[in-house]
Amino acid sequence: MTGVTLEKVIKRYGDTQVIHGVDLQIEDGEFCVFVGPSGCGKSTLLRMIAGLEETTDGQIAIGARDVTHMDPAKRGVAMVFQTYALYPHMSVAENMGFGLRMTGHPKAEIDQKVAEASRILKLDEYLKRKPKALSGGQRQRVAIGRAIVRGPEVFLFDEPLSNLDAELRVDMRVEIARLHKEIGATMIYVTHDQVEAMTLADKIVVLRAGRIEQVGSPMELYKDPDNRFVAGFIGSPSMNFLPGTVRGGAVHVAALDRTVPTDVALPADGASVLLGIRPQHLRVSEGGGQIRLDIRERLGGVAYDYLLAPDGTKIIAETRGDEAIPEDTMVQVDFDASDALVFDGKTEQRLR
Repeated sequence: MTGVTLEKVIKRYGDTQVIHGVDLQIEDGEFCVFVGPSGCGKSTLLRMIAGLEETTDGQIAIGARDVTHMDPAKRGVAMVFQTYALYPHMSVAENMGFGLRMTGHPKAEIDQKVAEASRILKLDEYLKRKPKALSGGQRQRVAIGRAIVRGPEVFLFDEPLSNLDAELRVDMRVEIARLHKEIGATMIYVTHDQVEAMTLADKIVVLRAGRIEQVGSPMELYKDPDNRFVAGFIGSPSMNFLPGTVRGGAVHVAALDRTVPTDVALPADGASVLLGIRPQHLRVSEGGGQIRLDIRERLGGVAYDYLLAPDGTKIIAETRGDEAIPEDTMVQVDFDASDALVFDGKTEQRLR
């Protein structure tokens, strides 16, 4: 197995540039997730690594090999797509071994590799079935098995769970995490779902408009985002961003009628900033406040309170326990200043 290196990678379609000089190092055996909103370039970047999209400029290396303009079949990668693309007339075992048969591998070797992939993915009892007799999750495991038997240096996943229902998505996330733990291969995974990114990744690459916003471990991005975009994209529900004004080395938040002390380097008095605070760091108490509890979503052991400040600012707070404040009640909202992050009001970059 081996790592992947991207140096100043650019992709253009005619006069339109969609990938803007991406530099990235993915280590040997790492599980790296490309995440971002639709149209951010994550699938394009993955397809460039696979060789399915031509690289306009820059260099892509897999291990010590420059594969920038190499044929996809020679790159040592295997790709798993959103669609399973299984042959309906073939059994599970035949689908998994088909690629090796086409390249002339001996039957004994194919059988051995299919058996090993089947063991890893727990498909032994389904090997003689046709795809129509499988569930969506089982079909996706067959598609992953087809990649495993090729013995690639790098596995590429392009939103492989997007066609599954919610329960199957959870099950398959666990299966893919277990697969990575067992075979230890370098894996690059594309998703727009930040929950998948947080639960699977060793390293997350947050993309926006064809540029990397930040790279780090899931908890690094969660606790120490570089800008408002990353802070808002990582974490569910999203971080609250409250407009504030710098006053005497602190941040005054009109929505809460509170001045929040901070030890970050603030701009001059009067400058506009954003105070970022995650829903779970807010404490909501009944009575005496000017903020209205508009809607409460109960999800069993956790609830989300949708709050409305007098100036129209919307705030989400996460609460736990059985005690429920009635909707339309006026409440107080509190938090520890140490849990708040501050962002520049114009550039939206994190102030440190």
